[in-house]
Amino acid sequence: MTVSLSNGRARITVRPDLGAGLAAFDVLHGADWQPIFRAVDPGTAHPFALSNILLVPFSGRVSGGGFSFNGDFHALSRNMDTEAYPLHGSGFSSPWRVAAEGGDFISLALAAEGPGPFRFDATATYRLVDAGLVMTLDVTNRAAIRLPYGAGFHPWFVRDADTTLAAAATDVWLEQADHLSKGREPVGMHPDMDFNRPRLLPARWINNWFDGWNGKARIAWPGKGLAADIETSEPLNRYVVFSPAADADFICFEPVTHPVDAFNLPGEPQDHGLRVLEPAESLSVSMRITVCPA
Repeated sequence: MTVSLSNGRARITVRPDLGAGLAAFDVLHGADWQPIFRAVDPGTAHPFALSNILLVPFSGRVSGGGFSFNGDFHALSRNMDTEAYPLHGSGFSSPWRVAAEGGDFISLALAAEGPGPFRFDATATYRLVDAGLVMTLDVTNRAAIRLPYGAGFHPWFVRDADTTLAAAATDVWLEQADHLSKGREPVGMHPDMDFNRPRLLPARWINNWFDGWNGKARIAWPGKGLAADIETSEPLNRYVVFSPAADADFICFEPVTHPVDAFNLPGEPQDHGLRVLEPAESLSVSMRITVCPA
């Protein structure tokens, strides 16, 4: 099932049945439609083959079979056969329903039972604004207990040979072989991952969390004369960059509320960006992408 929207300058294809993810985000550049998110098979059955997925009620991996909070251990099961740990919550792989739709927007809703202790309602809205896209995600805790929640967006942007990224950060979380963190260091210690100024992506695997972000970034495609300016709401003050190799055709730039395995880092989950929601309390995040001449 797909739903397509266009305002004449931007267009998207939505998969309500597959995590309310996107199968396309294109803009009109001159006489041609240019993909901003990677082009995919709109009928794919796998959420990781989409152009954008929604991260709720957390992002990244969770170690240890779950997490402890307020004196209780909450078990989380693996949710993908190819992964050693629970990954990205449940929103990205659940069917959502279309709650409202107009000429330039669509809102989708999910009532989730799980994973683990999580019980929540979520609403996602995609809105086309000129040559751009605004994505919002709201989650409300329906569990009878207070719990730490996280959220984020996981778009696959087009990557060309000359694609650059600019996104301020103070620190980078380094990755170990199982994709969990092996520690945090200043970005200045890793020049090829210092995106405080526009930089080509590393010519290698990159899959890292970045702290100290101001919520603004730019991805540019100089050869196409295009750039995407990104701005997020305050809870999304960290980002992830993922791209597997120099010849990959995508870069994932993922605004998130917390680093990988924030539930199990030293201290309390809220020390690392997770938001503790009382029953019936909500968390809202948004991401605006404005495409403009480079």
